[in-house]
Amino acid sequence: MANDIKRGRGIQSQDRVGYDLSLTYRLGVMFSAFWNSQVRGKVLLLATLLVIIILATAYGQVILNEWNAPFYDSLERRDLGEFFHQLEVFAIIAGALLLLNVLQAWLNQMTALYMREGLSRDLVDQWLKRKRALKLSTIGIIGVNPDQRLHEDSRNLAESTTGLVLGLLQSTILLVSFIGVLWELSSGFIFHISGHSFSIPGYMVWAAIFYAASASVLSQVVGRKLVKLNADRFSQEAELRFALMHANENMPAITVAHGEENERKRINTDISNVLSVIKRLAMANTNLTWVSAGYGWLVIVIPIIVAAPAYFSGGLTFGQLMMSVGAFNQVNTALRWYVANFGPIAEWRATLMRVTDFRQALQEMDDSFDVRDAIVYEETAPDTLTLKDIVIIAKLGEDIDDCGGFRMRETDVTIKAGEKVMINGDHSVNRRLLFEAMAGLWPSGMGTMGLPPLDDMLFIPQVAYVPGGSLREAIAFPEKPETYDNAAVEAALEAAGLHSLIARLDTKARWDKILDADQQKAIGFARLLLVKPRWVVFDEVLEGMEPEWQHTMTKLLASMPDTGMIYIGRSETYMEALHPRTLHLLALPSKPDEESPATAAAGSSAVAAAPAA
Repeated sequence: MANDIKRGRGIQSQDRVGYDLSLTYRLGVMFSAFWNSQVRGKVLLLATLLVIIILATAYGQVILNEWNAPFYDSLERRDLGEFFHQLEVFAIIAGALLLLNVLQAWLNQMTALYMREGLSRDLVDQWLKRKRALKLSTIGIIGVNPDQRLHEDSRNLAESTTGLVLGLLQSTILLVSFIGVLWELSSGFIFHISGHSFSIPGYMVWAAIFYAASASVLSQVVGRKLVKLNADRFSQEAELRFALMHANENMPAITVAHGEENERKRINTDISNVLSVIKRLAMANTNLTWVSAGYGWLVIVIPIIVAAPAYFSGGLTFGQLMMSVGAFNQVNTALRWYVANFGPIAEWRATLMRVTDFRQALQEMDDSFDVRDAIVYEETAPDTLTLKDIVIIAKLGEDIDDCGGFRMRETDVTIKAGEKVMINGDHSVNRRLLFEAMAGLWPSGMGTMGLPPLDDMLFIPQVAYVPGGSLREAIAFPEKPETYDNAAVEAALEAAGLHSLIARLDTKARWDKILDADQQKAIGFARLLLVKPRWVVFDEVLEGMEPEWQHTMTKLLASMPDTGMIYIGRSETYMEALHPRTLHLLALPSKPDEESPATAAAGSSAVAAAPAA
């Protein structure tokens, strides 16, 4: 089990400095996730259809550009009949392009939809693999707001990736389609200067390339800060969202403590952080607008200025001039795709960074603990649980000399099925760590735990979890509701003191908001009667409950004589009702050189008795 836990130090260090991953690596990670997803076939089919639509659209735009010449020539000649004929031709071309545009818009949205489905399901699957989500929550900033990365970031990444890839593809096809047209049109340009005549092959092509390249370089220089600023914004927005959710979920406690003013200041600080980065982002985008908007306005006259010498020298008709202008604009639009999308690309890269960092952290949750001291886990017979020389280290992945911890006073414990045990200890001991260690979630320590098969064990945490949906689903969690028959479910609710809820078993609601804390815990006890586990481990679950609820719960436990029970905590009600064998936890000092001689001797003997992992 120790091999299931992530290296605490390594991940926290990476979280502070960020993952040093190249763009190529990040793209490879996401492509691998997509290729192994269930939506791969749908996305590839839609992508193929999109390529066909884009090719047809590009061909239609070439035809439309060629239409410019006869249409504007008919205007120059004042040929009314030809003018109306060309309008009919335009209606056919424009109608076909309109149909293609509608089809492309629908395919774009469907592709983004399936991309989001694949990405979201992949991230959720990675997040909810056994023990990963819990480990991630303990390693630093990257584990604080997983909902932001699973929801907003995955949506933004799917939609922006689809839009940018299709935009790049369309621009490339347009470039290939029109660069030949523009080259051919400008090949006949003859310039007459001071009695000399000469031509420049592909004159307008080179002009379009220079125009777009200059815009790209300026955009790169002006907008280079956007990637980092967007990443900072996403991070600060996530912090604000978490602060609002946290305050809302804990509003009763905040109100009772008269803490609204404190929370207001805390949330206002997060708002200020968001607004600060948005202001810097706004300034960066404003500076970029000088380039993008400036070049956007210039493009109205630039192609005419470029083609004007050939037109005024008589080398082009008015229709050919407009055809050249249209081809120049298409080539320029294709070349300037990067300029026009510099801001979205910066946002996309920032989102890609957050998603891949999150996914990378999740996958590294499976790495082994790189520590000297770890608890050894062994599987025992189904009717036996053993605890030998157990020492728990207070910090995950640290050495006991640096952070201290606690040990069991009883160095060799054997518990048989059906036996009732209570493990209490000093007030300074974090008993929950022993609960997590027995569940395989906290291997930082020493000694050997011999546990029965995990399928025979049930762990009841101090804070009850009631999932969304119906009460029947909550009681059956994590099994399906149909696992248990209706009579058994009703009997379990009755025994747990929840008779009033039987009529609402199939009512869907936010039961975690409707039921009080004692009722939520009682649902967990009712589930014990359904599961009938061979072993149960409790984490101070009775502490804090009203006396009548405690008596109801211990009465329920007394009706399970064949179940081995290990209660970690201090419950007098449990003691009186079940008369358990009592075991003890003793605190170890965090600084051996500052402890008293007596405590040092006790701690040294405990460590010496515990075998190295």
